[in-house]
Amino acid sequence: MYNVGIYLFNDIELLDFAGPHEVYSVTSELNSFELFNVFTVTKDGKEIKSVNGLKAVPDYSFADCPDIDIFVIPGGVGTRAEIEKPEILEWILGKYHSSAITMSVCSGARILGKLGLLNGLECTTHHEVMEHLSEIAPEARIVDKRFVDTGKIMTSGGISAGIDLSLHVVEKLFGREVMKKTVQYMEYGDWRNI
Repeated sequence: MYNVGIYLFNDIELLDFAGPHEVYSVTSELNSFELFNVFTVTKDGKEIKSVNGLKAVPDYSFADCPDIDIFVIPGGVGTRAEIEKPEILEWILGKYHSSAITMSVCSGARILGKLGLLNGLECTTHHEVMEHLSEIAPEARIVDKRFVDTGKIMTSGGISAGIDLSLHVVEKLFGREVMKKTVQYMEYGDWRNI
């Protein structure tokens, strides 16, 4: 079973974290054995408020967060503040090093870029964030794609693209049939013809 840890912060984009949460949770639910243990974490374990006002209560704080195998870093306007917080960056870097996969959604790529983790890699982000990401990570090769898989680091475009990247991870780990079952249950995209 893979531990999927999703980092939450104020002014996060709702679907950036809710989309991947749904994909990994549904995949596990649809199979007779648990594939993923999905949880959320904030610095202090206190609730956060998304860009449009929805509040979310995390499962863990930095102090009691379990090991993370698949680390999800969502985006949102709040990433501008997060990249200026050394203690946040230090924790994220530590989780990156101990994870098997670290994936960003939308402007979450700013955080990876600030840490220098995108240097020399192909990556993507929300189309309106590409210019800012190029300033933060001038050595990254930013492309306009739905998602990019470079192995340990994966990045996705804006908001709903995090669902696509999460489905890609499911397929990569457990095969196409497991992924198809999730897509069909979620009625995502062209689900009848997948």
